Amino acid sequence: MNKYMELAIREAREGIENGHGGPFGTVIVKDGEIVGRGHNCVLRDNDATCHGEVAAIRDAGKRLGTFDLSGCELYTTGEPCHMCLCACMWANISKIYYGCNIEDNGMIGFRDDKFDRIFGGRDKLEGYMTEVDRDACLQLFKDYLKLNPQKY
Repeated sequence: MNKYMELAIREAREGIENGHGGPFGTVIVKDGEIVGRGHNCVLRDNDATCHGEVAAIRDAGKRLGTFDLSGCELYTTGEPCHMCLCACMWANISKIYYGCNIEDNGMIGFRDDKFDRIFGGRDKLEGYMTEVDRDACLQLFKDYLKLNPQKY
């Protein structure tokens, strides 16, 4: 398993265990170093925008002292929703690696597919996003479902 995706999974599990939100954990890497971490905190913060990717982008910006995350790669347990995908692009993230895909996100009750039908465009991002370690992330999602989580 990719070591950065393993850390993203750990980040997601921390959030789940603390009741912060869904099974979405993220790490941001620059030059082989972790520069940002985050997990879904929608429930904890009552903030619909506090997805793992956004939390990690905020963390990386603070740590690096810049809004420009050029040269950074993002590892996340679920394929980014449109909001997070756009946030990655605004932050100049160079590459995204994700575990579970949009359909998998739907399997656990998230409605990313709805927004994909409205906004589309992923086909125009050739090479920007790559699926890795899907099986490990699917196990995370299955473990999350066993908790009978709150849907949001």
